[in-house]
Amino acid sequence: MGKIFYLMGKSSSGKDTIYKELLKRDLLKLKKIVLYTTRPARMGEQDGVQYHFVDEDTAADLVKAGRVIEMREYHTFHGKWKYFTVDDEQVDLSGNSYLMIGTIESFLKTRTYYGEERVIPIMIELDDGVRLQRALDRERSEDSPRYEEMCRRFLADAEDFSDQKKREAGITKEFYNEDLERCLSEIEAYMLSFYGNEV
Repeated sequence: MGKIFYLMGKSSSGKDTIYKELLKRDLLKLKKIVLYTTRPARMGEQDGVQYHFVDEDTAADLVKAGRVIEMREYHTFHGKWKYFTVDDEQVDLSGNSYLMIGTIESFLKTRTYYGEERVIPIMIELDDGVRLQRALDRERSEDSPRYEEMCRRFLADAEDFSDQKKREAGITKEFYNEDLERCLSEIEAYMLSFYGNEV
């Protein structure tokens, strides 16, 4: 039986890089689940690769059809953006394992939908000062830095990923991303422990 490994972490904790690197690990044989979003595509992003980019009407139709597993809505400096998971036949747990990325709230809804034994949390942690500096460096490199949005996300993360919320979600294991390669190796070993004799 396949698993859904659910990657979570505060902004600029390195989870996007970890997500991409884990997908390359041959032993894990992970497939990705492409989420949906109503935010505009950024430069270099392709529909169906990073996200399925849809408008508000399409999002509403999917909700009405009962196909949305979980949805997050963010009130950003640039407007209201939604990110959501759709039951669109991407997932076949009879023989495949998957890697997803999201928040504690989206993890809980996904776990409720697929079952606790099938959805495994992978929480990434990093010092707040290091995260803030990374976020600032990244924004400075953009043609149009969005410092207000960076600050909003940083502050929101303190609440969204509080110790209390992690405890309530049953998340007890964390992976510290001070050294990327070591962190990746620890996560890979942890994931493989769920594969049994399938590897």
